Amino acid sequence: MRIFTSVYVLLLAYIIVALVFWEVSLQKQSGRIFAQEVLTLKRSIDSTKFPSEYNAQMASVSQNLHNRTLQYIGEGSTFMVVIVIGASVVYSSFRRRIRLSRQQNNFMLSVTHELKSPIAAMKLNLQTLERHKLDESKQAQLLERCIREANRLNDLCNNILFASRLEGRQHRLSVETIDLADLVEDTLGDYANRYPGRFTEDALPGCRIKGDKAILQIVLGNLLENAVKYSPAGTPITVAIRQHHNDAVLSVADEGPGIPDAEKKKVFTRFYRVGNEESRKATGTGLGLYLAERMVLQHGGRLLVKDNTPKGAIFEIWLPLAPKR
Repeated sequence: MRIFTSVYVLLLAYIIVALVFWEVSLQKQSGRIFAQEVLTLKRSIDSTKFPSEYNAQMASVSQNLHNRTLQYIGEGSTFMVVIVIGASVVYSSFRRRIRLSRQQNNFMLSVTHELKSPIAAMKLNLQTLERHKLDESKQAQLLERCIREANRLNDLCNNILFASRLEGRQHRLSVETIDLADLVEDTLGDYANRYPGRFTEDALPGCRIKGDKAILQIVLGNLLENAVKYSPAGTPITVAIRQHHNDAVLSVADEGPGIPDAEKKKVFTRFYRVGNEESRKATGTGLGLYLAERMVLQHGGRLLVKDNTPKGAIFEIWLPLAPKR
């Protein structure tokens, strides 16, 4: 990238210098034309005998010089603006492609890890069941682990599928009236079994919205999964519902390291994850928050991230309340 930037800057500087040289050369040529026209005028018209005619011709010659100067300056400035704008567009496009390529590479690395990890765990558990005669409690424990890993795979596949549908504008919402407290309770049930003792609930009942329940459960699930990944084991994750004027606010608060201000907008970018896959401890694909924001926007809402006190992050889903009957 640095080599490309250096070559690009040098090439742009060369083009600008060549354009300036062309402008200066034209101005010099215009000056020589003016001098030759004045000399010709002096030879053809005697200024002492025909002063009015001489002055009229001189004014015309001077006006031609002025017109050429304006023409050269205008054309040169136009070319300069076009070149600078074109160069900026090309450079920005190249940088976006490089950035997207890196994000996609990180995505492939993370997806590979996310797929291999639960598959390896399920394979190990099933091989243990096959090779050893275990009591019922041990068998149930291993089967529960297999189901948990299968749920992880299912969540990953759902995220990738919805990302594809959103990009292709193929998904249509199935709108119904939803009580957010019921939605939280249904979603938390599965996550409470997978991560026991991590979640606390502070849900205000009666907050009803219009939306797609399955989609909103995926949104909340992504936020819960994100909170689990980026907060220390054993720290609480609080899911709360409150009402603010005509909006229902569903929040997920953790006590992890938080998100720097410079990263707060970037975390909703597709494939974006802070750092490199090789140096990042928390697993993930960089799709969860991107999908969550897109799905919330489809519901006419907003997804915000704030700092938790004293530490951590709070993700808030703002959705318009359903009209009261």
